Amino acid sequence: MKVDLGDLNAFVVVARARSFREGARLSGSSASSLSDAVRRLEERLGVRLLNRTTRSVVPTEAGEGLLERLAPVLTEMEAALDVVNGFRNRPAGVLRLNVPISASRLVLPRIVPPFLAAYPDIQLEVITEDSFVDVIAAGCDAGIRYDERLEQDMIAVPIGPRVQRHATAAAPAYLERHGRPEHPRDLLRHACLRGRFASGAMTLWEFERDGEVVTVEPTGPLIVRAGGATDLAVDAAIAGTGIVHLFEDWLRPHLDSGALVPVLEPWWQPFPGPFLYYPGRRFVPAPLRAFIDFIKAPETPPSR
Repeated sequence: MKVDLGDLNAFVVVARARSFREGARLSGSSASSLSDAVRRLEERLGVRLLNRTTRSVVPTEAGEGLLERLAPVLTEMEAALDVVNGFRNRPAGVLRLNVPISASRLVLPRIVPPFLAAYPDIQLEVITEDSFVDVIAAGCDAGIRYDERLEQDMIAVPIGPRVQRHATAAAPAYLERHGRPEHPRDLLRHACLRGRFASGAMTLWEFERDGEVVTVEPTGPLIVRAGGATDLAVDAAIAGTGIVHLFEDWLRPHLDSGALVPVLEPWWQPFPGPFLYYPGRRFVPAPLRAFIDFIKAPETPPSR
């Protein structure tokens, strides 16, 4: 039976994404072209591969079986094509990274421009996601996360600053009106600008000094989505609405300008920097291999 390879690949993309729209976004195709390809494949095979509703796309039993057998075959094909890519003078292709918003703002700006200048034939796509996802299922080659969120079967490569801190700050006007906290527990009597993760959990504020760790869950007039709406909390802090607790590097420009001033600085807790991670049991595509070598190179511009 003769089947078009492009139709098979379209089926795998949609089946993994559980959505024609998401599959189109990840593959750079249109949802209609993916739908046509899957329909042609089903007609050729004479069996339904996907159950479609207005809200979801779920593989049928036949679809699950086909996906399970096709995935390693397509991976081997990608590896074979990548061998050819290795004979080029410069690596080429698409590199997709899944990263938290904090990394896209604080880590990648110092790395991406010189990397793309060094590898002009590579197209980099950065997808921001603050909840932990399966990078392969999301159609990405690698991700950036902090070590406590890495899966055991992943290879991790340090990227960006190796030590970061959470900083607490407020506008001078706020501190003039409400006074300056002297201990983390004093924050329970202040207006604090908090974040909520995509999971629904609230961010806790953790502090450390001389081996003593203090965790507080303050209250305040504003809650924002951690990552996506963090700048709103920063702007509110600058306007004097309350106290903000965030990555030091995120707040650093406003601390340097005087728009915000440090609060409880001796208690600012350090934590390990992020890692680039990717599956250890898959081949490493040439664009990803080039990116790994680039961030490992001593001449890579350091993050602040």
